[in-house]
Amino acid sequence: MRLQTLIAAVEQDTEHMPQRMGLESDAVIINQTDHYAYREMEWQGRKIRVFDCNERGVGRSRNLALLKADADIVLFSDEDIVYEPGYAARILKSFRKYPQADLLLFNLEVNEKRRTYWNEKAKRVRRYNCGRYPTFCAAARLSALRAAGVGFSLLFGGGAPYSNGEDSLFFTDCLRKGLKIYALPVRIGREQERESTWFHGYDEKFFLDRGVLFHFLYGRLAWIWAVRFVAVKKKAMCVEFSPRKALRLLFAGIRRGKDVCRA
Repeated sequence: MRLQTLIAAVEQDTEHMPQRMGLESDAVIINQTDHYAYREMEWQGRKIRVFDCNERGVGRSRNLALLKADADIVLFSDEDIVYEPGYAARILKSFRKYPQADLLLFNLEVNEKRRTYWNEKAKRVRRYNCGRYPTFCAAARLSALRAAGVGFSLLFGGGAPYSNGEDSLFFTDCLRKGLKIYALPVRIGREQERESTWFHGYDEKFFLDRGVLFHFLYGRLAWIWAVRFVAVKKKAMCVEFSPRKALRLLFAGIRRGKDVCRA
């Protein structure tokens, strides 16, 4: 099997990215900038293909990377990921160990405040818990993704109309299409700390956008998930607003999500 790392970047010096990230595989870099260009580099015997594009949105970058990918296994990545030595071999070994898996989710160290998961043991990922995983922890069999016809939403994520959620929608879509996802206690790297491109506090936009996302994820059950979200997260998230106002904003976002679907 051959591994290829698919990197979504924004206005980066791509010449030094392979060294800075510790790449051990071929790679496709989609770099959002102000022009179009294509070039190829070689890094320690590995082929690095760089596409500069002026379209915005992480979903667009990931979809283009998938379109350009040509390996057996693809690893989703961002510009701020640094991999540990031996990560590529660990990923390929894991896919050989789990031949039934279409996607595998690995551990990456992140700031404690941003951590949403840590795999202590191997487990199957389902629709009720797939929302805690970021895209950059996932590797997949490219043939399975293409056969299922899955991709990333252009409505959610950095550079898109709604703040975040492209990760949850992608994994949910994979599961809806029958793909099998497993989370493993295998560490492959860490995320470098940087300022978030989308999170600016628990303000009105945060709750409105989350409501839109809930509609796309849960449909008619979005209202229930909104109530649960506020009940569980109110101590941490209801800083600027009362839980009641936060819930009203979520409900408004759910209605907006319905309008988006009808448009």
